[in-house]
Parts: sequence; C-alpha cells; structure tokens
Amino acid sequence: MLRRIDLRGQSLDPVALRAVVPRADVDVAAALATVAPICEDVRRRGVPALLELTERFDGVPVTDVRVPAAALAGALAALDPAVRAGLEESIRRTRLVHADQRRSDVTTRVAPGGTVTERWVPVARVGLYVPGGRAPLASSVVMNVVPAQAAGVASIAVTSPAQKEFGGLPHPTILAACALLGVTEVYAVGGAQAIAMFAYGARDAAGSLVVAPVDVVTGPGNIYVASAKRYVQGVVGIDSEAGPTEIAVLADDSADAVHVAADLVSQAEHDPVAAAVLVTTSVALADAVDAELAVRVPATKHAERVTQALGGRQSAVVLVDDVDAGLAVVDAYAAEHLEVQTVDAPAVAARVRNAGAVFVGPHSPVSLGDYCAGSNHVLPTGGTATHSSGLSVQTFLRGLHVVTYDEAALREVAPHVVALADSEDLPAHGEAVTARFA
Repeated sequence: MLRRIDLRGQSLDPVALRAVVPRADVDVAAALATVAPICEDVRRRGVPALLELTERFDGVPVTDVRVPAAALAGALAALDPAVRAGLEESIRRTRLVHADQRRSDVTTRVAPGGTVTERWVPVARVGLYVPGGRAPLASSVVMNVVPAQAAGVASIAVTSPAQKEFGGLPHPTILAACALLGVTEVYAVGGAQAIAMFAYGARDAAGSLVVAPVDVVTGPGNIYVASAKRYVQGVVGIDSEAGPTEIAVLADDSADAVHVAADLVSQAEHDPVAAAVLVTTSVALADAVDAELAVRVPATKHAERVTQALGGRQSAVVLVDDVDAGLAVVDAYAAEHLEVQTVDAPAVAARVRNAGAVFVGPHSPVSLGDYCAGSNHVLPTGGTATHSSGLSVQTFLRGLHVVTYDEAALREVAPHVVALADSEDLPAHGEAVTARFA
C-alpha cells in the first residue's frame, strides 16, 4: 500500500533529501485567484457578503452570522457526558502546559542609570478558526482558545462553518467546547470569508459594526483558509498557513508494527491528501507494517479516505541504513508530527531539530497529542517546521522594549552614538543626543 523510497547506501545532503522525501501537492498561491475576490467582497460589503457566501459554499441560507447565546448553552446541556469529560480533561491538561509558557517581563541593567525592560503584552483581540468539514474538530477549539486565554487576550472570537444539518449553526460539539471555555462570541462562518471577516471586520447593511476586526487570526483549515491567511497577512498577524496533516515515524526493528500501522492510519483518516511516512532501518518492519495495513485499512470507518492518503505520492516508506541516516531524513522532511519508536527513543528524539511536535516511545502516539497530552496540535506543516513553531502562548504575545536612561547614563554613551550616527551619514541622530547637553 505504501510505496518505498530506498535511500540505503546513499549519502545525500539536506537539499537532496528535501527533494526526495514525499510531499503533498499543495499550491496555496494558486488558490489566491479564487480567494482574493472573496476576501475583497467581504471587505467591501461585510455581513451581506458573508450571508451570500455561506449560502453559496455551505448550502445554508442564514440570516445572522452570530451564534446566539442560547445555542451555546443548549449545545453544552445536550453534550454527551463522556465527550464533556474528555473535553474537560483536555482543557485541564492543555492549561497546565500553556500556563508555563507565559513569559515574565525582564529588566536588564545596561549601565548605571540605563535599563532596557522587555515587556510581554498580549494582543487585544484574536479570531480563532475551527474547521467543520470532514470532522467537527472541537479539540481545535481547546487548542486555539487555551493559549490565547493563558496569554491574557481580552477579546476572543471563534468561527466555524455553518452546518446544514444543524440549522445553519456550527457543529454542536464545537459550540459546547466554546461554552466550556467561556467563549461567548462565536460565528457561523467558514472558509476564506471567515478569515476576511476577522481581518477586516464586518458591518451590516445599515452600516453598524457586527464583527470587530482582530489583531491575530489562528487555526487550521483547508487550502482556501490557508490561502486567505496569506492574502490578509500584514493586515493581521497569522499563526501559519496550515496544509494537510502529516505524520512521520522514525523506527528501527524494535518498533511494534501494529503500533506503527495504527498511527499511520490515524492521521490518514483526516484527509485524502494527508501524509503518512515511515522512515525505518528495518525492511522486516516495513513488511510487517504493510501486512498490518492490509488488515487494518479495510476495517477502518474511513477506509476510502485512508486508502487514498496512504496510496498518494505524499506517503511512503523510506528505507535508511541506520538511525543517524533516519534522523537526517526526518529533519529534512520536518514533519508536523514525528514519532520516534527506536531503541533509546528519548536520546534519539533529543537529536531531532525539525518537527512540529515529537512523540517519544511506544506509548506516545500522535492521537494523544491531538486531544489530551497537554501539548498543542496546531502545528507547522509542509516542511515549515524548519523555521516555524506550533501554536503557543507566544503566538498571542508581543515583546515590547522599554528604554529608560537617566542624564548621566546618556552623557556617558553619547560619544558612541554620535560616532555611529556620523558613520551612517545621519548627523541629526547624534545631534538629538548632544542637544540635551548644549
């Protein structure tokens, strides 16, 4: 089911490795042609455009984009007790981890009478996108809202696509998660139009502001959501342009094929273009995983979707000579999720440089991180883990330097400022200092 890429006996540099690792065909730039007129329509016409676009793309005629408070309360009251308990535990664990991410202000004494303080200030308002397509990702409500709350963001809005099945409201489990977290501002808008709504704000036909613009937009979505984020970036901050989900498993012959196969299937069920990659030193393990997939895939609920994902060019088994070579491959791949199932997995995992999140050993599957590990599951995809991090409290904070020098401290450093200013042919910069001592 999984094609094989045999790198044994080859010595490839990082550039060459990036060229051979499997990757989904996702062209965010190409989607801009579709997304740009949608975003501009929302910017110009506001709520009327949102209502029309919701009916066009979601097949739901709605009269209001805001989810009423009664719908939030009703969704929570009707929530299955087991699901509620799971969400509450997910919230508890995620809050524990994210509370420890909050940075403290630091003051550095640069010279007698001269200090620089780095203050960490939360953005004022955020818009959080929660997908509602193939799966109602209530867990993404938790992963977006908790770090924003931990950062101290005062105004939090959530949006998720309107669902025909639920009378034009988002999925009730998503609404219930919002209620559990105390989020009362929720919208039934999806796709590129939702990102534009948060970026530009939206007024009704009478000119009244219905949705205030935000400072930062976060959350995963399809290619049109990712493309819309690219379009509005600069108007607002974004977390990332999330692409199809990815799992890579670095394994040797100590790994359990049942575990590996189950984990590959778990991510493949997200989407036909989801990526599942096994990097291994063991042909025997690769054969055993193939045999297990042959049994497991037909029996899974979303067998057609999983089959497409595992059979796509974005998924593969990569055979390597040893764990060192495997580390080079996974660092070049920079997976959203990386599992390390090897002898001495903690030591091997400590050498990983590029991944959205690393799951260590046989009892740390990616699906644990999706829900209840306490880590965040909104992670960089498409190789962007080489330069980007997952969603965290820092996503919602801004570092602000506060400079405080007294007269003596400024006088002492003035000659250096003047010399540097003159060297750049900016004499007025120096004069702004010396004028204080004239």
